[in-house]
Amino acid sequence: MQYHSYIALILLIPLASFLLLGLFGRKRIGVASGIVGVLALTASAGLSLYTAWQYFFVQVPEGGIYRAVIPLKYTWLTFSQNLSIDMGILLDPVSVMMLVVVTFVSLMVHLFSLGYMKGEERYSTYFAFLSLFTFSMLGLVVSTNIFQIYMFWELVGVSSYLLIGYYFDKPSAVAASKKAFIVTRFADLGFLIGILMLGIGTGSLDFGTIISRLTGPGMPESAGMITTSFLGISMLSWALTLVFIGGAGKSAMFPLHIWLPDAMEGPTPVSALIHAATMVVAGVYLVARLFPVFSTDPAVMQLITWTGVVSAVFAAVIACTQTDIKRVLAYSTMSQIGYMLFALGVSGITTENSTGYIGSLFHLFTHAFFKSLLFLCAGAVIHMVHSNEMRDMGGLRKHMPITHLAFLIACLAISGIPPFAGFFSKEEILLAAWNSSKPVYYLALATSGVTAFYMFRLYFSIFHNKEAHLHDHHGEGTLSMKLPLVLLGILSVIGGLFPFASYITPTGIPSHSEMHLSFSIAPVLFGITGIVTAYILYFRASDKSDQISASFGILYRSEYRKFYIDEVYLFVTKKILFKKIGKPAAWTDKHIVDGAVNTSGNMTLLVSELIRGFQSGKVQSYAIYFIAGIITLTVYLLYFW
Repeated sequence: MQYHSYIALILLIPLASFLLLGLFGRKRIGVASGIVGVLALTASAGLSLYTAWQYFFVQVPEGGIYRAVIPLKYTWLTFSQNLSIDMGILLDPVSVMMLVVVTFVSLMVHLFSLGYMKGEERYSTYFAFLSLFTFSMLGLVVSTNIFQIYMFWELVGVSSYLLIGYYFDKPSAVAASKKAFIVTRFADLGFLIGILMLGIGTGSLDFGTIISRLTGPGMPESAGMITTSFLGISMLSWALTLVFIGGAGKSAMFPLHIWLPDAMEGPTPVSALIHAATMVVAGVYLVARLFPVFSTDPAVMQLITWTGVVSAVFAAVIACTQTDIKRVLAYSTMSQIGYMLFALGVSGITTENSTGYIGSLFHLFTHAFFKSLLFLCAGAVIHMVHSNEMRDMGGLRKHMPITHLAFLIACLAISGIPPFAGFFSKEEILLAAWNSSKPVYYLALATSGVTAFYMFRLYFSIFHNKEAHLHDHHGEGTLSMKLPLVLLGILSVIGGLFPFASYITPTGIPSHSEMHLSFSIAPVLFGITGIVTAYILYFRASDKSDQISASFGILYRSEYRKFYIDEVYLFVTKKILFKKIGKPAAWTDKHIVDGAVNTSGNMTLLVSELIRGFQSGKVQSYAIYFIAGIITLTVYLLYFW
């Protein structure tokens, strides 16, 4: 069976689900909307798995090299003989892997939502939005060209806006959805400019053509992007930087991260979908998609590396002070995405130095399982306690045994404890950092210990510590809420055993990963140290943590307030942009621009008032004017000409 006979259905089935539920869900389908969404994603996930099986194990070309395949493609808009916007589907190792991850995690979220969202007034609308989000992300990962990916990129932004603001009657949810939409739009402006620069410079928008023309021998078609410079920086560097800014905004990297914690205002399953395998990893996927081009520019690679490092450290430190469990997980996501980005930044394109590339995407793969598991467990906890605050929780292991075990597995995985999935992918990243940059390695190593600390701070505060007072204990939820926890828990244990390097490499040539036990000692010790520290402070209820927090004084308060980054943005926008620039601009627009237009209009009215008497409609008056004109003209001709 050829790919083109079924591949489009992976995208079209979620799209059909969105249209069906959006048009007829509330009036015709009702409570069955969730079943429709789950069935649609089951079919899409099944086709994705079948595609992966065909691509990796059945239709492997000669030589065992996994090459890009374009089963569907058609020209949508033609600008010139060489430049056009095509719509198609690209299958290569990265996109096939992403198809499986996105559809599977989305299926788990749909399944969990059956019980979690039961009784919601806009139940069918919620599942319609989930299907739209899934369709958008699937379209993004299989795009054949950079403009097509931008279209789905923006559609992902619209979908996230709808889901984050799902509770539109809550002012905080509305504000969060607008914040996410606006902040990412600023980044996407840079992305769009970068797209145009690459399109003009290479004469194409197709990924394969761009890569070949910017990395091929001699690069005759695109030499202008290298030789032309602005402010001493080549046009290629500017283009790649602007494209990366778009990815950094979507992945909530510092300093464009401020939308991510507030995005927790949406339903908790939405947070699992956004954080695990879709929206926030889009930036990582974008850099990986154009990695051969990025790897040719050391300066841009340094920018990617240090953006990732700063974001990873910054978010991990803030997560240690947050008390809202969803915000802790949000900053955890930011930190883990930072890991993925700096791994790409320290990587190379050849088989010998591609450990960072492989480790980054391997961590994306494993992170999807344990991070979605963490959010879904958090949803189950919130569903029982009716609160997001850790101070309202404690001792829940007795009431939620399945959730407790699943959450513990996910915490061990993200902390890099063997043999859980996160250990293997983090080891790849740390090894790449060690081989490339010792400062990056040591910062990443310290961050891994901090990660273990704040995750087990969260775990002990929820499931141990004091006994929470439950007003209406109703169990862990429905079977549909427990089943995703079990499946994701299993994958969080065994996911790291997948021979990832044998299938996903920057060149398509299978590679292999080597585990060095001596190298793993330090990361594991840092992780265990973080866990033990959290155990001492939070396993039993005490005031130790409060005393330590108080001893740090202003430093702790700064961390708790997220280093006042939000306040800085508000100051710049309200006090400088709005007050110092916006008000004068508004006055100029109102009194000068509008004033000039209004003055011309008023002059027209004045002139019309003066001459309107000549158009009275009376024939007698017109005759008098006509005779007077003749007499005046006759006198002039006879006596003055």
